[in-house]
Amino acid sequence: MHEQEGVIKYQLKHTHAVLTNDLPLAEINAWRSILYKLHLIGQDPCRYGGLGYGNLSQRINPASQQFIISGTQTGHLEHLTRHDYCVITRASPENNTIDALGECQPSSEALTHASVYAQYASIQAVIHVHSPEIWRQTQALNLAHTAATIPYGTPEMAEAVARLLQDPLTKQSALFTMLGHEDGVISFGNSLAEAGRVLINVLVRALMIASPLA
Repeated sequence: MHEQEGVIKYQLKHTHAVLTNDLPLAEINAWRSILYKLHLIGQDPCRYGGLGYGNLSQRINPASQQFIISGTQTGHLEHLTRHDYCVITRASPENNTIDALGECQPSSEALTHASVYAQYASIQAVIHVHSPEIWRQTQALNLAHTAATIPYGTPEMAEAVARLLQDPLTKQSALFTMLGHEDGVISFGNSLAEAGRVLINVLVRALMIASPLA
C-alpha cells in the first residue's frame, strides 16, 4: 500500500559515542515501555514488511534545541537501554539534515520530530506511534492531518507539519495523523505525560466510534 517503513531518508551525520549517564532517560524509557505494551510501538511480521515502527523523543532540557530520541529499528525490543537512544544535536528540516550522537542511529522520523520542536519552545516531547484505530478515524474525529501524497521522513513532511502547527486548533489538539504514512500518528506536549494523555484519549474516542456498541 505504502512505501517501506523505517528507511532513513534525511542526510545523517552520526557520531558514534556512548551517551553520558547524566542524560535524563528514565521518563522517556518508561513511556516507551507503556507504548510498547499497547502495541503502539513495536514490530510485527504481518505489518509494514516486518520492520519496527514507532518512536518517541524528549528535549534534553526546556531551553535546549537538542533532543533525545529512540533509535531506528528498535521496535522489536521490549526493553530499551541507554545504547538504544541517541541525541539529535542539530537538525535542519529545510536542508534535510540531522546531526546525531550515540551508539545507534536515530529514528527515520527524526526530521519530523525536529519540525514539531521548531514550532514552539513549549513543546517538550513528541510521540510517534502507529495506530490503525486512530488513523482510520481521521475524518470522523476531525483530526488534523498531512496529505496522503506526502511521504514520511522528508523535508516535504517537515514543511507540512510546520504548516499544520501554525493552526491554533492543531496546537490545541496536540495530535495529528499522517495520511501518507500508514497508521502514523503524532502527539506532542509540554511533557511526555501530556503527549501520552492526548494520545490515549484520542485512541479511546477512535475505539468508541468503531465499537459495535456505538
